[in-house]
Amino acid sequence: MAASIAYVGGHLQYGVNFCMGQSYKQAIWVPSVTFNGCLQRELSWSCGVSKFLQIRKCNLFQSRTNENWRSFGTVITSAYLRDGSTKYFDFAVIGSGVAGLRYALEVAKHGSVAIITKAEPHESNTNYAQGGVSAVLCPSDSVESHMQDTIVAGAYLCDEETVKVVCTEGPDRIRELIAMGASFDHGDDGNLHLAREGGHSHHRIVHAADMTGREIERALLEAVVNDPNISVFKHHFAIDLLTSQDGSDTVCHGIDALNTETQEVVRFISKVTLLASGGAGHIYPSTTNPLVATGDGMAMAHRAQAVISNMEFVQFHPTALADEGLPIKPKKTRENSFLITEAVRGDGGILYNLSMERFMPLYDERAELAPRDVVARSIDDQLKKRNEKYVLLDISHKPREKILSHFPNIANECLQHGLDITQQPIPVVPAAHYMCGGVRAGLQGETDVHGLYAAGEVACTGLHGANRLASNSLLEALVFARRAVQPSINHMKSSSLDLSASSLWTCPLVPKSLGSDVMHKILRITKEVRKELQSIMWKYVGIVRSTSRLQEAKQKIGKLEAKWETYLFEHGWQQTMVALEACEMRNLFCCAKLVVSSALARHESRGLHYMTDFPHLEESKRLPTVIFPSSHTTGTWSSRQLHQQPIVNSMV
Repeated sequence: MAASIAYVGGHLQYGVNFCMGQSYKQAIWVPSVTFNGCLQRELSWSCGVSKFLQIRKCNLFQSRTNENWRSFGTVITSAYLRDGSTKYFDFAVIGSGVAGLRYALEVAKHGSVAIITKAEPHESNTNYAQGGVSAVLCPSDSVESHMQDTIVAGAYLCDEETVKVVCTEGPDRIRELIAMGASFDHGDDGNLHLAREGGHSHHRIVHAADMTGREIERALLEAVVNDPNISVFKHHFAIDLLTSQDGSDTVCHGIDALNTETQEVVRFISKVTLLASGGAGHIYPSTTNPLVATGDGMAMAHRAQAVISNMEFVQFHPTALADEGLPIKPKKTRENSFLITEAVRGDGGILYNLSMERFMPLYDERAELAPRDVVARSIDDQLKKRNEKYVLLDISHKPREKILSHFPNIANECLQHGLDITQQPIPVVPAAHYMCGGVRAGLQGETDVHGLYAAGEVACTGLHGANRLASNSLLEALVFARRAVQPSINHMKSSSLDLSASSLWTCPLVPKSLGSDVMHKILRITKEVRKELQSIMWKYVGIVRSTSRLQEAKQKIGKLEAKWETYLFEHGWQQTMVALEACEMRNLFCCAKLVVSSALARHESRGLHYMTDFPHLEESKRLPTVIFPSSHTTGTWSSRQLHQQPIVNSMV
């Protein structure tokens, strides 16, 4: 993976680049000004990312695999897609969570839309979001207060303009959802019931019991199904973006996808593409994310020359259900951890260690209502000091009826395993939950790849800074999905589909020629490698970090990736071959390396990124971390697009 990492902001900054095993300093000039005591970029994200992001091509995370490309026959084939396997749309949307669906419903008023989704349409992080959506809907609350809470939780790394836009436009986005049929809880007075969660100074969380995401997903999917301009392609795994070069600009023309049911590659040529593919929780062994969250969008965008930002800020939700603490253990290991929503603590839940000692007041005056990064680190510290596997979250002192009405899903899940949350504490442990970093996007959702927009968890808009405030994620997805609509329509109207475009890129190959025995071996090894990568990330790149352990992680990941890729190519794998498990693995490697690289670049502790050898905030380092585009001439398989890039003057 070739990249250049630097902090954006300040004056003359130096980013450390690692090329061919050596490091050197490279000057990166980014102007900035001071505004209201905060360091602000003279060219803010809203001005269009491509105007100031410079491409630095260099070989970060160099792997020995490079030496093996020629040896194992990784020659790009000249095969093309068969007739009928290319589809043409005005808009292609990758992902079926709240961001993708909300965007699709708007742009469908102006053209044809393809929603490409990896599994069933409802299988997204949105569907697993329990707590709710934060918005200023109470007269005693204010946009300024919501902004302040967001910035404080984000450790003052948030982009202030982005925060203002999201907090200001949020209430209208909620009203739109209600108008579309989303049903949220109301109080006895007939008004929306507004909950409070950690980091919020007011009650401003709109929710549907503890299944808010599911309700939003239901309403949006219902509208999508009834829209004749939208086609949903389920069980289609996005492989890579189709890009070309127009001078110094990279242009996106759609994507290649693998139909995982028919094992056929389908090419989607589109005028506009939206990345709304969610996060990368499965780079860790325990995550609240569904199985589909393997960082596909972030990795694809990185390979396609998009800029990545703030990947070191991985939010670990402090309270995932600890199965080993349940009276009746689950019969099999969960694919993803069961989330115990932030709202339980917001509603009065208290954290205890196994000796029933309340510990949060020892760490923060806000106690259980402290932001997630503080609570997660506090729990982590308790577990390490006491050599225990989980802590306890107790809500049983609240009225039984209130508990069951607010948290029916959690109560039911626990009851199935012999635990009554109205009488007993819930065993909990931190789990990987949300990526605050991602594909850098401006205030209109634009990336520095023309024709490519990003919204939701895959994007880094600057809203979350170093730590996401509870329930701001669904809000961000709604706001940016809506803001990306008009520029997308403008781009679509100024473009035309090239019906001969499909033949410009080499077609990915389904590895049928390798035979079932070889594929079985490859898939078995890939599964083992996936677990090993997750173990490395949790052990060395978890809640508490250090430079030496991050460097060890970097080395171990590089060796593991080299070993895996060598195995693949020794067994006949080719550079353009695709299989779901192998492509997910390359994306996991790519995202893991982006996280480690970003973490190594930040020499301070801020928000979710805590370094034992840099334990304090440094005002001079209150700047986003940026990973510039990679070079396609070198690097591992995970850092290369699978097909050749056509070099053209323009193809619109």
